[in-house]
Amino acid sequence: MGGVFGVVSKRPCISDLFYGTDYHSHLGTKRAGLATRENDMFYRSIHDIENSYFRTKFSEELGKFKGNQGIGVISDTDSQPIVVNSHLGRFGIVTVGKINNVEALVQRCLDYKQQFTELSSGKTNPTELVALLITQGKDFVDGISNVFRSVRGSCSMLILTDNAIIAARDYYGRTPIVIGKDDEGFVLASESHSYLNIGYETCRDVRPGEILKVTSDGITQLQVPAPHRQVCSFLWVYYGYPAADYEGINVEAMRYRGGVQMGKNDDVEADYVAPIPDSGIGMAIGYSEGRGIPYRRGVVKYTPTWSRSFMPVNQSQREHVAKMKLIPNRQLLEGKCIVLCDDSIVRGTQLKDNVKMLYDFGAKELHVRISCPPLIYGCPFLNFSASKTDMELITRRCIEEMEGGQNKNLEHYCDETTPEYARLVEKIRQHVGVDTLKFNTLDAVVNAIGLPKCELCTHCFDASSKGQ
Repeated sequence: MGGVFGVVSKRPCISDLFYGTDYHSHLGTKRAGLATRENDMFYRSIHDIENSYFRTKFSEELGKFKGNQGIGVISDTDSQPIVVNSHLGRFGIVTVGKINNVEALVQRCLDYKQQFTELSSGKTNPTELVALLITQGKDFVDGISNVFRSVRGSCSMLILTDNAIIAARDYYGRTPIVIGKDDEGFVLASESHSYLNIGYETCRDVRPGEILKVTSDGITQLQVPAPHRQVCSFLWVYYGYPAADYEGINVEAMRYRGGVQMGKNDDVEADYVAPIPDSGIGMAIGYSEGRGIPYRRGVVKYTPTWSRSFMPVNQSQREHVAKMKLIPNRQLLEGKCIVLCDDSIVRGTQLKDNVKMLYDFGAKELHVRISCPPLIYGCPFLNFSASKTDMELITRRCIEEMEGGQNKNLEHYCDETTPEYARLVEKIRQHVGVDTLKFNTLDAVVNAIGLPKCELCTHCFDASSKGQ
C-alpha cells in the first residue's frame, strides 16, 4: 500500500507537508520521502523507515526545504519522490498503487529510447516507470491518460509542477485522493484525517479517473471523471485510519456498523467481547452493542515504541514483532469466555499465536469473529497484505488440502451458503485453535460501507472486479 500528501499554499509549506505526510505512516513500512519546489529548484529527501519513525528521519533536516508547494509519500515499495526533467518541464511525482505488467512497460520505455536511473536491487522503480510513461504524452493530461491505459493494476499520483500540483486518481478509484482547503491554499491526501490538525477542511474528493490542477488560488479540472468506480472495500476493513473518510464514509463508523450486524446475528454466549487492536476495535464496540454483552480490553497494544514502521522484512521476525506489540491482561482473561474481534485472517499465523497466548493466560473459551469474509484471492491492485501469492493465504492452503492438491471450486468457497464454505471455516478454526470462528458476510460488509456493491472492489473475497 502507501499514502501520498501534497500542499500548495501562499505560505511556506514544509510544516504542513511534514505533519500531513507523517499522518500516513500506518500505510507504509519501507520508504518515505518529501520534496518541495521554489521557482525551478527542487529540495528532496528520501529515507528508509523500516526500523524507525518517519518523524525521526526527517525532523532534523526540515530547514533545508524551501517553497510554498510540495509532495510527500509513505511507501511500502519504492523510493519516492522522483524528480524528472523532460519536454513537459521539470516535475516531481509520488504514486500509490500496484503495477502488474512492469516488464512489458519497461520494454516499451526502452523502445522509446528512454532510460531508467532509479534501480534498486536490480528492480525497476515503479514511480520512475510512471514518470516515463507520462513523458510519452504531449502534455500532462495525455501522459497521465497513457498511464491509465497502460498500467495493469492501479495507480494514483500527485505531480509537483512549476506552480501547481496535478492530482490523478486511478481509473477505477481503488485508491482515494481527497482535497482539503484553508484560507491560503489546499492539501491533497490519501486519507482525510491527515490534515485536520493542521487547519484544513475537506472540500472534495478526486473522482476515479479525474485529473485536477490545484494551485493556491483554486482547482481546475483537466479531465472529467471516469463513468464508474470500484473503491477497495478492504480500505474500510483494515488499512484505513479510524478517523479517515473514504467517499465521505468514515472508517470507524463502517467497522462499528459491521460489528453491530455480526453481533445481532450471533448466538454465542460469552462474558465479554474484546478486540485485537487496533483495527478490531470499531468492530468489537459494534458487536458489543449488537450482541448485548460488555466490551473489555482483554489484550492491549503497546504503542509507545512499537510503531507499525518497526516491522522487519523477514516474515518470521515480522510475526515476532506483531506478537510483542500485544500484551494480555491476565485479570480480565482468567476463566472467561471471550468473543475476540479481528479485521481479517491472512496467513493465520499471527492470530494462532495470539489466541494461544490468551489461552495460556487463562481464557476459558475464545470465539473469534472476523469483520470480513475469508480472503480467497490475493489483491492484484493495492498490495494490501504482505502475502506475495494466493497460496500464502490460509484459505488457499486449506482449500488445496481439501481438494486433494488442487485449488478448484473456488467460487463455492466464496459463498457462505455452501457446504464447501462451512468446511473451509471449520478447517481454519482448527488451524487457529479456537472454540468457534465466524466471518462477516460480504453483504454485511457492503451494507456497512453503504455503497452499491458494483461501486466496490471485492476481488479478494469473490474475484469480483472491473478493469485490468
